Amino acid sequence: MPRYTFGMNQETPLQFHSPNQSVDQVCFDRKELNLILTLYGRMVAAAEWRDYAISIQQDYAAFAIYRRTAEYPLYQIEKRPKLRSKQGMFAVLGADGRVLKRGHDLAPLLRLLEKPLLRSVD
Repeated sequence: MPRYTFGMNQETPLQFHSPNQSVDQVCFDRKELNLILTLYGRMVAAAEWRDYAISIQQDYAAFAIYRRTAEYPLYQIEKRPKLRSKQGMFAVLGADGRVLKRGHDLAPLLRLLEKPLLRSVD
């Protein structure tokens, strides 16, 4: 594969796959990512969360949520299609790596993270 030089860094060009080609990576689809980013936007507006990272691997995809940039993730939302028939392919993990909730549908899992937004107003 040819390498292109941009300034001092060397980067490999992006490879795009046709819809017929199988890709060995798991990723969030548009609907799932829209649900996650909608919640993320509300929590950023409430000053609860500040940063995020997306990790795409061969067997899972993860959306990590940070309160501050230099910390460990506060929560991780994982998609593991191999667990679809067993426990559900979606999971919410806490800061310590424990599974807080697992399920087949993403929307009910995200409600677990919305609870800090429910505050009483004096």
